[in-house]
Amino acid sequence: MSEHILSTVGELGTITAFADLPPATLAWLVAHGERREFPDGSTVVQPGDPAQYLMAILQGGLQFYSVQKGGREPRFRAEKGQITGVLPYSRLQVISGFGVAVGSTVLYLLHRNLFPELEQVSPDLVQRLVGLMSDRARDEVRSQERDDKLRALGKLAAGLAHELNNPAAAIARAAQALAERAATKPQLLQELLAQCPNPEALGAFATRAVPLAQTGGAVQLSPLEQAEREEELADWLSAQGVADSFRLAPGLLETGLTEKVLATAAEVLPPAARPAAFAWLECQQTTLQLIREVQEAGSRISKLVADVKTYSHMDRDSSFDLLDVATGLDSTLNMLSFQLRPKNVRLVRDYAPDLPRIRGQVSSLNQVWTNLLDNAIDALPAQGGELTLRTRLEGDWVRVFLIDNGAGIPAEVLPHIFEPFYTTKQAGAGSAWGSTLPNASSSSTTGGWR
Repeated sequence: MSEHILSTVGELGTITAFADLPPATLAWLVAHGERREFPDGSTVVQPGDPAQYLMAILQGGLQFYSVQKGGREPRFRAEKGQITGVLPYSRLQVISGFGVAVGSTVLYLLHRNLFPELEQVSPDLVQRLVGLMSDRARDEVRSQERDDKLRALGKLAAGLAHELNNPAAAIARAAQALAERAATKPQLLQELLAQCPNPEALGAFATRAVPLAQTGGAVQLSPLEQAEREEELADWLSAQGVADSFRLAPGLLETGLTEKVLATAAEVLPPAARPAAFAWLECQQTTLQLIREVQEAGSRISKLVADVKTYSHMDRDSSFDLLDVATGLDSTLNMLSFQLRPKNVRLVRDYAPDLPRIRGQVSSLNQVWTNLLDNAIDALPAQGGELTLRTRLEGDWVRVFLIDNGAGIPAEVLPHIFEPFYTTKQAGAGSAWGSTLPNASSSSTTGGWR
């Protein structure tokens, strides 16, 4: 028995936290702990197990895994000489992941019920173990922050890809249509000049053929009304001798060229020239419309790039600068617009006028907005969702409100909202602390900055 105790005391001396402890403390640890051996690949702890033991690794190692979407994801490894498991003053009650032996593993185990007695025996050791717990908490926070940032980055990348795809696709379609129009335009012009060589008449026709959209007389039509108007215009064009009237009618009407405008313009042309004139006019106006669409899509892309720049503050360092709260909120909303559209969210911007700028870190503050908005969007109902962003100046403080009409935070969850790492979402869901609570209305979420 004596030799066994001395051998175990010698093994405990290989643990970093136990180094240089008095022999009496090591003897107490030997007397009150136990030594267990585990073969390579065996499960030492698993989800649902009670968190009962401090575990010092005398030989081998432990690989810990978290459970992500039904599978195991590596989290960290504890090697020989290190301590893991429950530590004094830890609130851990239930194991949430797997701990698997790496190689032939030998552990020293001390039950948590003995921690109060250990504090009397060796306050110095307890202080070391508390320091280990602090280091572990800091590492966990850093790991959580990295995971949160990666999830936020993934969400942002997906949103940007979606948002950029629409204008990029519009540009591609318009460019193809422009190429087709450019190829046919010389032929259409030749046909028009062959039917009407009079330059004065052609000039008068071009002057009169001004779309209603450019004169302020355009009217927004429903799809059914649009189809009826296209059919009426196609019939009128057919009466003017246009062979492919049903092809030209949608393009003419879309650019604001109605039957009345076309009839007025065509009065200066001989009847034989009108079909060629209408075909040339449709090509000309559609070309201009396509150019406007390309410009609009390009502007959309430029705005998205500017929003990303504002959102991430990529052109600045991490120092504190004067920043505009409303600009940050709007850039974040633009980043998350792909999440707002499926729920058809009614968005209300209630910004106080002449709000002073505040001093802060734009990228960090925008991350706060992202988390709160992501949580609020998640809490909104499938239909009838409303999200209000409000800013107010109260004394020396700028106050920001994010209000949604979600279900609110359940009463049983409220006591836990400020607990580190507490979440009711599935593993891998959410973006950070602002999105840890599902169905959690952020109507009471406010922030103030001097």
